[in-house]
Amino acid sequence: MQHEPIMTQARTALVTGTTGQDGSYLVELLLAKGYCVVGTSRVPLGMQGLEQAVKWDGMDQETIDRVLADYRPDECYNLAAYASGAGMYDDPVAMGEINGLMVSRILESIRTQSPGTRFMQASSSEVFGIPAESPQDESSIRQPRSPYGAAKLYADTMVKVYRERYGLFACSAILYNHESPRRGLGFVTRKVTRGAAAIKLGLAGELALGNLDAQRDWGYAGDYVEAMWLMLQEKTPDDYVVATGILHTVRELCECAFDHVGLDYRHHVRIDHSAFRPAESIPLVGNAGKAALQMGWQPTVDFKSMIEMMVDHDLAQLRHANMTTGVLQ
Repeated sequence: MQHEPIMTQARTALVTGTTGQDGSYLVELLLAKGYCVVGTSRVPLGMQGLEQAVKWDGMDQETIDRVLADYRPDECYNLAAYASGAGMYDDPVAMGEINGLMVSRILESIRTQSPGTRFMQASSSEVFGIPAESPQDESSIRQPRSPYGAAKLYADTMVKVYRERYGLFACSAILYNHESPRRGLGFVTRKVTRGAAAIKLGLAGELALGNLDAQRDWGYAGDYVEAMWLMLQEKTPDDYVVATGILHTVRELCECAFDHVGLDYRHHVRIDHSAFRPAESIPLVGNAGKAALQMGWQPTVDFKSMIEMMVDHDLAQLRHANMTTGVLQ
C-alpha cells in the first residue's frame, strides 16, 4: 500500500522496532526533540505521538523501498531484531534474515531511494563473542559465537561497506547490555527485579538462578538511545562502543534488588544447576572512550539506581495486577 509522505519543516526519523525497549525510549527522545517520528512494525502500532505507523516487512525489499521513497527521512534508526539473551541460538536462519540481511536491504533502499538519510544500526557486544582482550573497543577482534552475534557482525560489515563504497552516512552502535523497567522478563536483570518484588509481596517463595558470579557491563537503556541519536548528529559517520565500562556480577544484581525491598537475597535465591553457565575467562566489558571524546556521551544512570528503578516498577505493576485479578502476572 502507498504511504503519504510527511510535509513538515521538522526533521523526520524512521524508527524500526518501536515496540521494543530501545524503540520506545528512542521514540520518546525524538519526540521531545521535535522530530516527526515514523514507526514501523509487523503489527499495527498505537504509540502516542507517532506521526505515522507503517506496516513493515523486513524481508521484502519492495516494501522497504516504498517506505523510504515515501518518507525520505532525515534519520533512520534500525532497532528491529530477533532478541539476544536466551534466544541467541533460536532459529538461526530467521536470525540471519532479520538481524543480518534486513540491514543490507535497508542500506540498499537508502542508497537507491533516499541517499541523504542518515542511518544508525543497533549492533551488539555479542559481535566480540569470546573476546581476545578486555575491555573491548571499536578496534577489538570480532569472533562471534552465536547466530545472533554472527548476524550482527554481518550487519556491521555491510554498514562499513555502504559507508565506504557508496558514501552513505551509516553508523553502528556497538551496544553492551542495557536495561530498564521496560526490559523483557526473559532477561536476567528483569527476572531478578521481578522476583525480588514478587517475594516481597508474598506472591512467590524463591527465585531460581544460574551462575551468580557471571559478570556483565550493564547500563541504562535511556542513556544508550541518547548515544544513538548523538551518532547521527556528528559531522562524519563512524561506529561507537556504547557501554559503562563497569562490570557487575549477578550476585551484585541480586544483592541490590533484594536490599531495596529490605530482604537478604541469600535467603531467597536458589541455584538452578540446569541453568548454570560458567563465567567467561575474559569478560565482555566495553570501553566507550571514543563516544565520550568525540560525542561527549557519558552514562547518567548508575547501576544501583537503575536496578532500584526496575524493582519499584515491578512492585507497582505486581500490586496493580494482584489487586485487579488476584493472580501474579
